[in-house]
Amino acid sequence: MSEAPEFRTEHDLLGTRPVPAGALWGIHTERARENFPLTGRRVYPELIHAFGAVKLACCRTNEELGYLDPSLAQALAAACAEMMEGQLDEHIVVDALQGGAGTSTNMNVNEVLANRALQLMGRPLGDYDTLSPLDHVNLHQSTNDTYPTALKIAAIRHLRTLEREVITLLEEFQSKERRYAGVVKVGRTQLQDAVLTTLGRELSSYAEAFARDRWRIYKCEERLRVVNLGGTAIGTGLAAPRRYIFRVIEHLRDITNLGLARAENLVECTQNTDVFVEVSGILKACASNLLKVASDLRLLSSGPDAGFGDIRIPARQAGSSIMPGKVNPVIPEAVSQAALQVMANDQALTMACSLGNLELNAFLPLIADTLLGSLDLLTRACRLFYQHCVTGIEPNEERLRQYVEGATATVTALVERIGYTRATEVAETARASGKTIKQVVLEQGLLSEEEFAALVAPESVTRLGSPDSEDGFGV
Repeated sequence: MSEAPEFRTEHDLLGTRPVPAGALWGIHTERARENFPLTGRRVYPELIHAFGAVKLACCRTNEELGYLDPSLAQALAAACAEMMEGQLDEHIVVDALQGGAGTSTNMNVNEVLANRALQLMGRPLGDYDTLSPLDHVNLHQSTNDTYPTALKIAAIRHLRTLEREVITLLEEFQSKERRYAGVVKVGRTQLQDAVLTTLGRELSSYAEAFARDRWRIYKCEERLRVVNLGGTAIGTGLAAPRRYIFRVIEHLRDITNLGLARAENLVECTQNTDVFVEVSGILKACASNLLKVASDLRLLSSGPDAGFGDIRIPARQAGSSIMPGKVNPVIPEAVSQAALQVMANDQALTMACSLGNLELNAFLPLIADTLLGSLDLLTRACRLFYQHCVTGIEPNEERLRQYVEGATATVTALVERIGYTRATEVAETARASGKTIKQVVLEQGLLSEEEFAALVAPESVTRLGSPDSEDGFGV
């Protein structure tokens, strides 16, 4: 009994190549694997799934218009559905970064879909006379219209996931705002004691920042919904029937349930990639807020004995192999690193988009990798931040009370009653004597204990302006 062959032979423009006998990919993918051993990472699964949707739309359109035999279309459509559902991810093996504006990814997809359809038809792998990656799967298409269309679909889907995570994060900060509305603390500017505020008010600013992020992320879909599918090589629709060009987007809308629209100027949409720069900028803004908030929580929880110590955050793991009892703010640190990587991705993406030449941008693989990478990182970072840090924020109320009574920032709350000059003297006396502001004020008879408590109460330190201002408006 003869053994099954280990390889099958396929041919292309450059000659012939052996391909593993059981592989769903073919010669174009094999060459790409040799040519681009760059990152060691494959393309993002979201892009593969979106490609499945694009190829299914093309398949249905070609069948509907009589360009694809129904028996072939049925098998190909089934393979496309499997790709959409993630069942063929392991067979997309090209590197995330590659030359050729994404041609290697498109051909990997075409070959896998062709061979999977052949399997479903009971035909041998590589029987391209029956069903071809180019003549059938890629019919009336180009990498230059399918790749950016798939990328936009993948990005929209991931943006919706990110939006949900940002909403969860902002709602948790809103919950903490309400919970700690009555916890008075020292506010700081330039890392120096400034004026009194509340922990709730401080956390509310984080919620508001993420609320803006949520809205900006939501609006990104408007930019990405316009696609160039049907434009083929440079947007002129070369080799594609006009009926196909107008019909394929309708099938794609039905398949994805997204509000996709064909670009009015397909040439422009094929040539320019600035929309990805715009979206990446929004992601960078979100990363900026994440970094700022994570840095603040590290500062506010620093100590526990010799730092700010305003709040406590959950302890997640032992912090040192040499310092017993040390616990580090590892979640804010991890979130910060994710945010920094997103900012770096934005720079790479911006440069890649700027380097497009004439009718096409050759650097779409880098654009896709950085955009989807940023979306993935931000989604994971927001989820991590919420689950393992923000939900567990607690005030260190005894430390906060000591700060309020002793910090020179407290005298600002007393200025309206005792005047700026007297308040300055109180601060100097407290600093020289080592006494608290409260002790000095009470000893000098400037205020009663009840009056002092009223001036540093939550409603006093968070009100907008003075109730006795000259404009006549109270609080």
